[in-house]
Amino acid sequence: MATQAVLVVRGGRKTVAIKRVKMEHEDEGMPSTAIREVAVLKAADHPNVVKLLDVACSPGRLHLVFEFVDANLKQYMKKFGLRLEAAVVQALHRQLMQGIDYCHARRIIHRDLKPQNILVDGQDNLKIADFGMARAFNLPIPKYTHEVVTTWYRAPEILFGCEDYSLGVDVWSAGCILGEMATGAALFHGDSEIDTIFQIFKKLGTPSEVEWPGLSDLPDFKPTFPQWRKRPWSEIRNTAIQLGVAKELRHGKTNSERTNSKKATRPKILHKTNS
Repeated sequence: MATQAVLVVRGGRKTVAIKRVKMEHEDEGMPSTAIREVAVLKAADHPNVVKLLDVACSPGRLHLVFEFVDANLKQYMKKFGLRLEAAVVQALHRQLMQGIDYCHARRIIHRDLKPQNILVDGQDNLKIADFGMARAFNLPIPKYTHEVVTTWYRAPEILFGCEDYSLGVDVWSAGCILGEMATGAALFHGDSEIDTIFQIFKKLGTPSEVEWPGLSDLPDFKPTFPQWRKRPWSEIRNTAIQLGVAKELRHGKTNSERTNSKKATRPKILHKTNS
């Protein structure tokens, strides 16, 4: 396992961050996580993805030079007592989704999204970082290991041992991060994989084959799991109010209902044909 240190050095014009990767076993070459990170970030250019400025090698060491960003999301939240305003939560999450969309459009799955891997600068600009577990994928998507993503942010299909997962695992992690920004604590704070699964069930309800076809075929899913009912977000740590959507929820309209309502009143566009 490579040991890593993050240093901050001041250059002539800018401050940069240097991640130092120590290669403990030189005969084994460069760590795979460092290779992935360099491969992904060298080609990346988006305001919500951290910039890799340079790569330097020395005997037994690899140095990755990044743009400097003040703090990670966890540290940023702590500066405000873990209580962020709804507008700030929405703005940060919008940036997170824009960064994820950029990666997915370029066939990159991050696979390790969590507050510690998301950076926020002094102007509330968010940047996704730490691509050591990232994968560039092709179609059909190959099987992957399920030993990825910190447990609290790990999608249910990975917790159930599924190796055929895709872009949705990053979206699930983003949703967990949104909930944490809104409430100040991890939504599914389990002390093990099975405890995390139960934390998910207690809030979102225990899934069934009707809702999730093929669920019973997943390696680690058990039909004997306890059955919990789904709880509304207004009952989960006051999440709805924190996200500024409590008024809409009180009126009883879900996102899908509002979308369908808009579709019903949207005028049809008639395309001209050549006569």
